[in-house]
Order: sequence, then structure tokens, then C-alpha cells
Amino acid sequence: MSRPKVLLTRRIPSSALATLEAACDVDRNEGDPLSPDGLMRRIRGKQGIVCLLTDAITAEVMDAGSELKVISNVAVGYNNIDVPAARQRGITVTNTPDVLTDATADLTWALIMDITRRVSEGDRLVRRGAWKGWALDFMVGNGLRGKTLGIVGFGRIGRAVASRAEAFGMNVAYSDVFATPGSGAIPIDRLLATSDIVSIHCPLTPETTHLINQASLARMKRSAYLINTSRGPVVDEKALAWALKNGIISGAALDVYEEEPAVHPDLLTLENVVLAPHLGSATTETRTAMADLAVRNVIAVLTGQPPITPVP
Repeated sequence: MSRPKVLLTRRIPSSALATLEAACDVDRNEGDPLSPDGLMRRIRGKQGIVCLLTDAITAEVMDAGSELKVISNVAVGYNNIDVPAARQRGITVTNTPDVLTDATADLTWALIMDITRRVSEGDRLVRRGAWKGWALDFMVGNGLRGKTLGIVGFGRIGRAVASRAEAFGMNVAYSDVFATPGSGAIPIDRLLATSDIVSIHCPLTPETTHLINQASLARMKRSAYLINTSRGPVVDEKALAWALKNGIISGAALDVYEEEPAVHPDLLTLENVVLAPHLGSATTETRTAMADLAVRNVIAVLTGQPPITPVP
């Protein structure tokens, strides 16, 4: 009996790769990200694909992979995959929830501390030789105790971020379209107007694309900060640059962008924004666990077992 064939679009940790190669014949892409044409060429004859958020798995790609049974995304998000098209073709789609929750929540708090205490801004100042010594009013930031953290999207990561707020003496408010009546969720307009820090943790959908736009930024406190570790297109970067330049809000910290790896050029010129290169899940432990779960998902489906973490 022939072994199932799987396309691996990018390098993964060696332990996960060994597991995959023990069960499947693996076509490994070791170079640059595959182009759409490259994906369609390499997917032919494959029953499975292990892919990343940077891989656009469109209906056209699926049609090129006529034998495809499972698309295993090494990410919790899956906006890079045309899920309805996969369902129409009987292809299972899986993701990697839970294993990256704590790492992303920790990174969110790193960004909160960085922007409110001006750490990256101070680092740049020291490196260019502009630090002239300590002064009482030098590089003054903002404390967190007694302030309100507003969380947009109260899923696994949003709840994990909220659970850490008590250690900083912060109050928590949240808004979530999936919240049930009486759950404690508040309307997003009220959250924006009353929060000192707004942290985005919602999925990317047509409804959340540019959820944070010029109008929503104008509702925020002038002393407030915006944090985004969810998906880049949730925030209108042009509007955010406008808000930061004009003092509409005090600062922002981003880990994700509308057109990664490109960043809106106006943001690159501003001191009151921290720009991280999509580090939310970037710990050795988490990235290994993500790859391992993705591999186990693809093996499960290709050996006739139910997927471990199917996309709902």
C-alpha cells in the first residue's frame, strides 16, 4: 500500500518533520515561499498539505490538487484558506488552536509594557547617542494600575490576556460579537470610549476588516493606546497613522500588518508606535507545538482518523 503524499510549504522543526516523514512521503519546500503557480504545481498528486498563513490556499490551488484530502494550517487563524471552497470539495481544514494562546498573550503584554513605558523609543534614543542623562521629566510614560484594559474579541487569547491584567492592577472590559446576553460584554463603541488600552484579539472576517478605522479611533481617549496581535487588516493602518500623528490616541503597538511584511510608510516615521515582526507565537516551545499539532492533524486525516482540531 502506497504512503500518502504531503506537500510541506515551509520548514518546520525537525521533531515534527520526523513525525511527518515517518508516516508520509513529503515534498519539502526549502526555499522562498511558494508563488500561487508554485503551489498549484507542487500540490498535484498530493493528498495533504501542511501550510502557513503566508500560503494562499485558494479554490484554484485546491482544483490543481485534485487528490487533496486535508489542508493543515500551522496557525490558529485560517483566513489564508478558502474554507467554503474546501468544504465544497470535501477537503478537511485544520488549524492549531490552544497551543499558541499563552505565547501570544505574553507578547501582548510585552507590547503593552513597551509602548506605555516607551522602552523601544528609549532604546532608539540611546543607540543614536541622544541620551544626556537622567532627569525627573525625561521619557515619562504611563502606569497601568487602576486603568482599564479593553479587549476586543474574548476568545482563548483574549481571555488569557485578561487573566494577566490582575497582576498589573488593571480593570478589564471586553466586547465580543459571540458573547451571550448577561455575559458582561459591552458594546464596542463604549469599550473604545472608556478604555485606557484597547487590545485586539478578534478573528479576521469581512465584518472585522478595518474594524479599527478613523471613526473608531476618534472615539478613543486621547491618552489611550491601541495593541494589535490578531490580524493586520482589522486595523486601517492609514487611519492609525493619522490618529498617532494628530494626537487622537497616545500610541500603538502592532505585531501584525495589513500587507505583511510591508508596513504603512507613515507608521515607520513615528516614535509613538512599536512595530514587531509578527512574533505572537514566536517561542521555541510554541512554534514546535504548532508544527507538531499540524503534522498530527494531517496524519490523522490521511490514515482515516478524525482530525484533532478541525476548523469549525
